[in-house]
Formats: sequence, structure tokens, C-alpha cells
Amino acid sequence: MNVDFLARPAEEVAPKLLGRVLTCRTPEGAVSIAITETEAYSGTADPASHAYRGRTPRNAVMFGAAGHLYVYRSHGLHWCANVVTGTDGIASAVLIRAGRVIEGEDLARERRGAKVESPRLARGPGNFCQALGITAEHNGTDLLTGASVALSEGEPVPAALVRIGPRVGVSRAHDWQHRFYLADDPTVSAYRLSPRAKPSAGA
Repeated sequence: MNVDFLARPAEEVAPKLLGRVLTCRTPEGAVSIAITETEAYSGTADPASHAYRGRTPRNAVMFGAAGHLYVYRSHGLHWCANVVTGTDGIASAVLIRAGRVIEGEDLARERRGAKVESPRLARGPGNFCQALGITAEHNGTDLLTGASVALSEGEPVPAALVRIGPRVGVSRAHDWQHRFYLADDPTVSAYRLSPRAKPSAGA
């Protein structure tokens, strides 16, 4: 995979990431997850994006070159992983919402809990990062160099299996059709409308 694949708007890249594989290598071992659900966030043009109000120390990675990992803490509880897309200097990223563990399931289960069923190991953005072992230390990682976290090709996903819908749990621009997921896949997270969501005009 090369940077040109990711150097496009988030809403174009997001469906193309389905089926691609994220691998995280830690001292405990490696876990690989095939992506089954994504959400696109379009930077300063997107009211739901962390970059909507401009560049800050927290979101600076989003304004950098495509192919890097943007990691943030959600509600002070969970780490969430985003693949930076688009053009250097213009914020754009794809949130990885869910996936299927294809390597290192024992380690992923150790991190998530012995009683967690296989389809739920990486279901939801926080669980995805926990299963992989992604934390703040991975923020800014170049996903294309094969370092600690790497993005690679996976099994091709037929277009007929891709579904599109509104984003999960955001209060602003929640009705934008920027969520992409595999149809009838048990690893995909359930849709949840934020109780603070308000009607909005969107893309």
C-alpha cells in the first residue's frame, strides 16, 4: 500500500479501508485485525471533527501527511485510532470503529477479557484499540513503514457488501452519511444516536 491510496478525502478513503488490516506489535506479541467498520471525518469542514475549530496540540497529527495514526482518548476512558488521509496541512481522518481479529486472538482476548466472544473482541473503536494494544504512545505512527503499527492489504471486499449510514454517537453532523461497514457482519458495532444530536445539514 502506498501513500497515494490514502491521500484523498476521508469520505473516499473510508469505504476502501474495509477489509484492510491493522497490525500492532508490542513486547507481548502481535495482533492483526481486518477492518469492518469506519467513519470519515472531514476536518475543518466537518462540525463533528476534532479539527473543526482548527489546529491544536491534540489534533496536530490530523493536519499532517496521510498514512499516520491519530490516537485520542474518548470520554477519558478509551483510546480511539484514526488513519490520517488527504493532503498535508489539511485535516482529514478515518476513525476505525470495528474489525475482526485474524491474528493474535489469544493476546487480544487477554486484553479484552476471557469471556468476550470473538466477534466482540474489536467491536467498537475503544475495544478495537484495546484488542490491538494501541495507546497514546502510538499517536503519530507512520502506518506505511511497517513500524509498531502497520496498515496492510487484506482480503478484497465486494462493493455489494458495503453499507453506508449516519455516524454513531456524535451530536453534531450525526446524520452525515459517513459511516461505512460490512453488511450482516457480527463484528460491526450497533448504531446509536447521541441523545444530544440535533438535525443538521450535511454531505
